[in-house]
Amino acid sequence: MPFHHRDALRYLTFENFDALGIPHAVFTRRGGVSPAPWDSLNVGSLVGDHPECVAENRRRSFAALGRDLDSLYDVWQVHSAEVVIAEAPRHGAAHHQADAILTDRPDVTLYMRFADCTPVLLADPEHHAVGLVHAGWQGTVKKIAAAAVRAMQARYGSRPEAIRAAIGPAIGPHHYPVGPEVVAQVEQAFGVQAPWLLAGPNDHSGVQFDLWSANRLVLEEAGVQQIEVSQICTACHLEDWYSHRAEQGRTGRFGALIAVG
Repeated sequence: MPFHHRDALRYLTFENFDALGIPHAVFTRRGGVSPAPWDSLNVGSLVGDHPECVAENRRRSFAALGRDLDSLYDVWQVHSAEVVIAEAPRHGAAHHQADAILTDRPDVTLYMRFADCTPVLLADPEHHAVGLVHAGWQGTVKKIAAAAVRAMQARYGSRPEAIRAAIGPAIGPHHYPVGPEVVAQVEQAFGVQAPWLLAGPNDHSGVQFDLWSANRLVLEEAGVQQIEVSQICTACHLEDWYSHRAEQGRTGRFGALIAVG
């Protein structure tokens, strides 16, 4: 899971995907043009930042990987279990409400925004298809990553055991206390596995939810065997990542993209 630098931008990639030659990146907050508190590579357009800064930051992100910004396909992320198939770039059409996107089109670049929620990247090297998933606690208990895997099976004939997956930077369990309503939904979704995903309580922050392990479990239950996990906590490393919790909601969004190699 190496970090890379292109001009002032800093981003990470995953060894599983690098070995397959799949264009992908999870961008840090470095190298953009946004002022504080969104400094500096904010790509979220609904957080109060200047639209021209967001547009330039997205342009820089795509340029760093040699992708045409016109190839972008993104969605309105709503913490759902909805999966969208991207047959062509969005080209300014209305956003679909969804939290997973799939494509097998080389002219499409899948793109999402994060600030504590879990990025999940998927690639099927046999059928040349890729996916990008946004999994906060709601998407995690709804098992959005498994929904994306099932959609790859249905649409492309993907074999889960052949799919490569990567779990990107997200808020770590030690910074993610949750209330009884979340605990109840985790217990309902994961059954006997739930205690493994819910640490605590402790003297400071109560029960803590492990998004990394939960999404890994979701992928494994869907049949995915090759999973790379960054285990980077966004709240611990504000020099690199935006964190909605650690920055009390006054922050930006970092971007992730993937395309067919």
